[in-house]
Amino acid sequence: METTDLFRHQQNWRLLILQNNDNEYDTEIGEIIMSYTIAPIVILGLIIIYLYFIVPDITRDMSSFKNWLYAHRGLHDLNAGIPENTIPAFRKAIEMKFGIELDVRLSKDEQVIVFHDDTLKRTCGIDKEVSSLTYNVLKTLKLFNTDAHIPLLKEVLDLVSGKVPIIIELKSCDNIEKLCVAVSKLLDKYNGLYCIESFDPRIVRWFRVNRSKVVRGQLSASLYKSNISFPAAFAITNLLTNVIARPHFIAYDFHSRRNLSFLICRKLFNANTIAWTIRNEEELEEAKSLFDIFIFENFIPCSHQ
Repeated sequence: METTDLFRHQQNWRLLILQNNDNEYDTEIGEIIMSYTIAPIVILGLIIIYLYFIVPDITRDMSSFKNWLYAHRGLHDLNAGIPENTIPAFRKAIEMKFGIELDVRLSKDEQVIVFHDDTLKRTCGIDKEVSSLTYNVLKTLKLFNTDAHIPLLKEVLDLVSGKVPIIIELKSCDNIEKLCVAVSKLLDKYNGLYCIESFDPRIVRWFRVNRSKVVRGQLSASLYKSNISFPAAFAITNLLTNVIARPHFIAYDFHSRRNLSFLICRKLFNANTIAWTIRNEEELEEAKSLFDIFIFENFIPCSHQ
């Protein structure tokens, strides 16, 4: 091979190598550009999905609920012999013109009772589940060694009779369908102002599907130390379950109020919000910047003194 031919081949090889290098460089540049283009799109998409999950139903007017302060489990005071969630506690709240917050669950014979705990240990000193006893047995038990007994929801509704608004928390259970149906049958006949709420988004969703006109709310807090699974705690804490429940209001633990999802619902979506549980005048004043409605306990707000 002549020197000129050899030189020509070497030049061709150099050109091919340079072209390949240019192609590889162009490919790398293209990949970098694509990554910088796709990443923001993916992030934006995830933000949109997140907001879609947490947005509540903000169409319901709750102004009629906002003119009241709500006594947590009634205006109870053990020093005065008035236990929580009892007829005397509710009567006292009515007398002082407070709204009422209460808890409901089912007895063994599927009566809707007003009671907070799963068991009777704290209130009655009996280590049994409430759902394992019929109401005929439950009504004989004395709460905190007083003469007060566990009331039926019907008793409470008859007592209140529209005098003050009621916030009714439905406690989660094994058969939410039975609980929701039983509660709804009583509320269908009630003419007073009320709304329902629950930590269990399946209950809130039941009312969305079956009683859409009933004002419904999602209860939440920082639930990571509760006895529910981590995925459920994460979803409820961060209001991701709003996607199935679409609550009309969010009742959030006052002491967990810096949660991002709660703040977004309040600030961005202007959601109706309820603070629980306020335990002094200072907390009540502080809560007014983020909440519309206030559930209090263990003190009498200055406005009613």
